[in-house]
Amino acid sequence: MEVAGKKAVTGRVFEIERYAINDGPGIRTLVFMKGCGLCCLWCSNPESQHHLPQLVYYRQKCLSCGSCVSVCELDALSLTPEGIVINRRLCNRCGECSSVCNAQALVLIGKSMRPEEVLAEVLKDEPFYRKSGGGVTFSGGEPLEQKDFLLQVAQLCKDHYIHTALETCGSVPWGTFEKVLAVIDLFLYDLKEMDPERHREYTGVGNDLILSNFVRLAATGKDMIVRIPVVPGYNDRDENFEMIIDFLQRNSPGIRVDLLPYHEYGGVKYEQLGRECKLHIQPPTEEQINAIKATFERYGLNVQLGG
Repeated sequence: MEVAGKKAVTGRVFEIERYAINDGPGIRTLVFMKGCGLCCLWCSNPESQHHLPQLVYYRQKCLSCGSCVSVCELDALSLTPEGIVINRRLCNRCGECSSVCNAQALVLIGKSMRPEEVLAEVLKDEPFYRKSGGGVTFSGGEPLEQKDFLLQVAQLCKDHYIHTALETCGSVPWGTFEKVLAVIDLFLYDLKEMDPERHREYTGVGNDLILSNFVRLAATGKDMIVRIPVVPGYNDRDENFEMIIDFLQRNSPGIRVDLLPYHEYGGVKYEQLGRECKLHIQPPTEEQINAIKATFERYGLNVQLGG
């Protein structure tokens, strides 16, 4: 099948969320795509990091019926008094166990979709976009890791006059940005940590490419919003925020800044994926967030909390 004169591709989507109001203007549909080059200590969507489907186990839903164990040809599952135990070294993520789990305690995260299938989901909420000035936001993970799929989905949305936004960590080759510039109306660009060694420690990669891509993207004149996670004990140093402010004033003065306070909602997801959550901290207080907000505002930046 051809889309916009190009060979159609499939992409890996792990969630489509409706009626979002913090990820771009108006009421939006969020398309969450798998795969990310970063592995942030504070990531609230750890299921987004791996490109392939992943098996998650919701212990509270499990009926301990054993149906999943009986269909697993690799003996990767066992039923214990505490529930199902998954041997993830043996599991090949075939999805047979999740297909027989009527309680949906076992779910394979990461669905292969065609661009037209994503568009069909997005169009279900088209009346809300028209009334609110909203649209679709591509999130993840890092959507640019699936650049060809992203390009085709975004082009279909533009063909229907739907506003498009992209959340990005910026850690991809500049040529990837160039490929989608024409079909993305708004870039929501993460800046996490300015010190390159700290950035590598916290996310697994350095920040040279991220910062250089920001400069090049800002120079195109595309609409941008900077999003800064505030993680106590990690990137919430005055020095870090001062360096971010200086960087923005030199490269995109007057840009809007969204401060995103760290939250603990993603912590349980690590257990469901059979992973260890390495971050055990409290969210910043309201007083702390307001003080950071005031610092940015003193330099004339438009700051919003939570997107």
